[in-house]
Amino acid sequence: MIEEVDDARLDAIFEALANPHRRDMVRFLGLQPAAISELARQRNLSLPAMNKHIAILERAGLVQRRKIGRTTYLTLRRQPLASLMTWTEQFHPHWGHDDATYDNYLDHIVRTGTPPPTTRSANKKGNTR
Repeated sequence: MIEEVDDARLDAIFEALANPHRRDMVRFLGLQPAAISELARQRNLSLPAMNKHIAILERAGLVQRRKIGRTTYLTLRRQPLASLMTWTEQFHPHWGHDDATYDNYLDHIVRTGTPPPTTRSANKKGNTR
């Protein structure tokens, strides 16, 4: 059974990973911790801009600050990425060619004469997900 991943946590992770600077930082921090000033210099970002990116990564739980002397380092926290993988694994049985979901839907209609039931959240008024 796949554990439920909190929607708010998923939203924060997706928001954090939606930006190429932040994805690059996650990739880099996956290899080693780094000083914030060094990450900013490598990416040609100002420290205020870097701190805005870091705040979004922290909100998603993806990074942690550690101060050693006068230098602040970032380390990657892997648990949120594991949560993201858990969430994506629910789709694994449905992976195949791009039309697999549509084909399954049509097969169900042919077999039963009715469309399959939809989820409650998809039927909520105003839901755009």
